[in-house]
Amino acid sequence: MKKISVATIAFILLALVACDSNPQKPAVTKTPAPPEYVTGRTAFQNLYVSARAFAADVKPYQLQSIYTPGSPAAKGEAAIWYAGFASPSKRQLKVFTMCGITAENAPERGISHTTEDTYSDVNSSTKIWEPPFLKVDSDKAYEVAQKQGGEKLTAKDPNQPVTFVLGWDTQRGALQWHVIYGVNPMDAKLRIVVDATTGVYVKTEH
Repeated sequence: MKKISVATIAFILLALVACDSNPQKPAVTKTPAPPEYVTGRTAFQNLYVSARAFAADVKPYQLQSIYTPGSPAAKGEAAIWYAGFASPSKRQLKVFTMCGITAENAPERGISHTTEDTYSDVNSSTKIWEPPFLKVDSDKAYEVAQKQGGEKLTAKDPNQPVTFVLGWDTQRGALQWHVIYGVNPMDAKLRIVVDATTGVYVKTEH
């Protein structure tokens, strides 16, 4: 049998002591960051900056919130907003998303975007508008909508989902907020239209 020298035994003992004095630290579980809720105008400004990297002449054609449980709709805020932008020179459009929540089925947190798609200036659903028309934020649009029937719904259900959609009305030639009392327009209990430049109530959609 091969003999082990005293020096070797001493080395092994020192190594064992070193291992015992430096136990392996358990893995640290990262706590998700708290949700970040913003108004439509704040979301738009952030998304517009990102969209200009796509093309210098981009113009918006839509801004919409995605309702998530716990969203402070009374403040006109949401954790998820997406906006469509089109570049007339490139004849392309792209959708940008801003997400401030970490949740199942939610988009990646931060700002992300889709691939380019074809843009047509004759398509009414992608009618572009100038950013300066957006003077009234989603919180003010909500206040107007509440006075036009929304208060009755939120009184019955304080957790009433509310969705905000911003787009151009070709008939009126105006930028409008659609305050939708529901997760989407299809199942809405009430839809109020507010002028996004003046803050004036326009109509109730049926």
